[in-house]
Amino acid sequence: MGNLNVEPHERSQQPSPRPAPTKIWSVNEPPFAGFQPIDTEGYRRSNRETTIVIDNGSSTVRAGWSFDKVPRVSLPPLMARYRDRKLNRTFAFMGSDVYADGTARGQAKNVYDPGTNIVNNWDVMEGVLDYIFVKLGIEGGTGAIERPVLMTEPVANLGYSRKTMTEILFECYGAPSVAYGIDSLFSYRYNGGRTGLVISSSYTSTHLIPVIESKALLSHATRLSWGRFQGAEYLLKLLRLKYPGFPGKFSDPQAEDLVREHCYISQDYQQELDSYLDWEGLEERDHIIQHPYTEQIVPQKSEEELARQAEKRKESGRRLQEQAAKMRLEKLIRREQELEYYKELQTRISEATKKEAKRLLDSDDFDDDTQLEKKIRDMEKSIRKARNKDLGDDQEETVEPTFPLLDIADDQLDEEGLKQKRQQRLLKSNHDARARAKAEKEKEKARLAEEERLDAERRENDLDGWIAERRAARQALVQKMRERERLKADLGNRKSLASQMRMKSIANLASDNPSRKRRRGGDEDTFGADDADWGVYRTIAVGEGSEDEEEEDLGTSLKNIEAVLLKHDPSFTEDSTREAQMDWSKSLIHAFRYGPWPFDPESQRQAHQVHLNVERIRVPEVVFQPAIAGLDQAGIVEIAADIITQRVSDSPKKHDILKDIFLTGGNTMFQGFEERLRNELRAVLPAEAPLAVRQARDPILDAWKGAARWSAEPEAKQAFVSRAEYDEKGGEYMKVSEAARFFGR
Repeated sequence: MGNLNVEPHERSQQPSPRPAPTKIWSVNEPPFAGFQPIDTEGYRRSNRETTIVIDNGSSTVRAGWSFDKVPRVSLPPLMARYRDRKLNRTFAFMGSDVYADGTARGQAKNVYDPGTNIVNNWDVMEGVLDYIFVKLGIEGGTGAIERPVLMTEPVANLGYSRKTMTEILFECYGAPSVAYGIDSLFSYRYNGGRTGLVISSSYTSTHLIPVIESKALLSHATRLSWGRFQGAEYLLKLLRLKYPGFPGKFSDPQAEDLVREHCYISQDYQQELDSYLDWEGLEERDHIIQHPYTEQIVPQKSEEELARQAEKRKESGRRLQEQAAKMRLEKLIRREQELEYYKELQTRISEATKKEAKRLLDSDDFDDDTQLEKKIRDMEKSIRKARNKDLGDDQEETVEPTFPLLDIADDQLDEEGLKQKRQQRLLKSNHDARARAKAEKEKEKARLAEEERLDAERRENDLDGWIAERRAARQALVQKMRERERLKADLGNRKSLASQMRMKSIANLASDNPSRKRRRGGDEDTFGADDADWGVYRTIAVGEGSEDEEEEDLGTSLKNIEAVLLKHDPSFTEDSTREAQMDWSKSLIHAFRYGPWPFDPESQRQAHQVHLNVERIRVPEVVFQPAIAGLDQAGIVEIAADIITQRVSDSPKKHDILKDIFLTGGNTMFQGFEERLRNELRAVLPAEAPLAVRQARDPILDAWKGAARWSAEPEAKQAFVSRAEYDEKGGEYMKVSEAARFFGR
C-alpha cells in the first residue's frame, strides 16, 4: 500500500484549493434483465443436424444455435425456488430473474461453488438447462430436445462432472449426440490461431495453454487460481480494511462492476504506487463511489419563523425567571418565619428553668443552646445572602471567625467544653490553611502580573529579540511534542531502544536476583524505602525521561505562544501554526481514504462514499504478482516464460509460439493488460526472440462464436458421442478424433 505511516507534516507538496469532484460514480443495481420472451424463430429454422451450442461459463451461461452469429440466451447460473404459504404455490426463478424478487434473492443458489468452475449443484444445473431449452423455443413434444448439444467445459474438467453432465443430456433431455470443448481454445480457433500460447483469464481462474499445429498441449497447461471473482472478493477485503465503519454493503455483482469499470493495469506498478497519492493529479486518479443512502432532512425555516421562535423562547425565559423569583421570595419568607420562631425559642429558653430549657431544646432536636445559636447564625447569613442576590449585590460579607475556647486552659473546661475546643482547633487550622492558600494565590497573581509587565516592556524595547525568544520557545515545545510522539511509536516497536529499556526494567523487577544489590539480612525486600524506587513504574508505563512531559500540557502552552506570535509577529500567520501544518490536506492517510477533498463526518452523503485510488492498480496487479494477495503461485509472466523456455524449448515451433501470444477471457480486458504483458515478456526472453501479443476480437463472446462455427463444420460430427455409443460404452466414453485434437480431446 506504500508508506502510509508517513507523518502528515513531512509531506513536501503544498496543496492548493481543490474544486468539488466533477464526477461521482454510483453502484449498479442488481443485473435484472427483465422478462425474456421465448424465441421460436431459431427452432423453426433448425433441423435434426443443427447443434445447440452452450458456453457453460461460471459467471454467465450463453446458448444459441450453430447458425447464429451471437447467442440468443444469456443468464447467470443462478436458480431460486421457494413456496409461498399464503398463495400455496411454488415459485422458481432462473438467471437474472432472481433479482426481481426479494425472497428469491435470498434463496438464490449457484451452479458452481464460489470461486470454482466445477459444477457442484446439479439441481440448479438442470434448472438452467430447462430455462435455456424453453427460451430457445424447443417444443419437446416427444420429451426430447432432438438436437445435438455442444457444451464448453474448463481445462482438466473432472471425469465425474463430465460423466454426470453427459447422463443428464442423454437421459433427461434425450439429446441425440453430445460433444465437449475448452472455451479458450474455441476462442483461439475462431480468431485464426494455429500455433501459439493461449492465455485465458476469466471469472474464476487463469489458464496458459500452448498450442502447436492446432493441437493443444494440455500436459503443459498451467492454472493460476485468480480471476474476476477473486479480484472482486479481494477488493471487498481492501475496502473493509480501509473503511471499517462503513454503514453500507456492496454485493458481489456490484464489486465485480467496480473492478471492471475502475481498475486498470499499471505499466510500472511499484513506481506508480509510490506516487499514486501525491497531491498533484490525485483528483483524476481518485474515483468516488456513492453508495445509496437516506439523507436526514432538516427543515429550513424563514426569517419570520426564526424571529417568532426567538421571541417565544425569550417570553418563556421571562416567565421562568418570574416563577423563579416568586419561588425565591416564598422561600425567603419561610426562612424569615423560621428565623423568628428560633429567635423566640431562644428568648423563651433564656427565661425558662434549666429543666424546661432542656425540654424545649429536645422538642426541636437541639442538643444544647450552642446548636440553636449556630442555627440562628446560619439562617441570618442565608437570608442576608438571598436578599443581596435579589438586589443584584452578590458580594458576601465576610465575618472573621472567632475561637474563644482556644485561650482557655483544658482544666477549666468540662467534657463538653473540651469537645467544642477540639472542634474549634480544627476549624482554626482549616481557616489558617485557606488564608495561606489565598495569600499564595494573590502572591502568584502578583508575580504573573509583574512578569506580564516586564514582558510587555521587553516587547516594546526590543521587539525582534522578544519575537526570537518566543519562536525559540515554540520550537522547543514542538520538539518536545515530536519527541513524545516518537517515543510512543518506539514503544510499539519491540526492537527500538526505548522498548528494550522498558523490557529490561520489567525483567529486572520480575527477576529473583535483580541487578540492584540488596542489604544484608537475607531476602528482605526493601523496595519502596527510597522514593526513587517508584520511578521505575513511570519508566515502564511511558518510557524513560517522560515524567515532566506527562505533567505539562504542551498543547495549551503551544497554543498560547502561537496566539501571542499571531498578535505581534507579522511574519507568523495562521499557516505557520502547528494545527495548520497538521492539516488534513497534508495527511497521506486522508488522501488514501478521502482523496484530495475535505471530509465532513456529519454528512450522510460523504459517510456513504468510498474512494478507489491505489486499489485501482492493486487488484488487477495480482495476475502478475499473486503474492500481493497472499497467493503462493507464480504470475502469468513467470508461467509463460517457463512454458516457452523449458517445457516446449525443444519444439521446432518454439518461435512460432512466441509470435502468437493470444489473450482471451473477460479478465484480460483491463486497460494496459496487453502492453504490460508484452513489455514483461520482452524483459525475460532473449533479445533476438520474436514476440507478438494480441487479444481476441471479443474476449467474452468469441468462445461461444468459435464453438458455434466449429459445430457447423462437417468434420465436427466425428467428435460427437451418439446415444448408441453412450448406451454401449457409458458416460465416461469420449471420442478422440482429428477434429477434436484442437480442443484437447
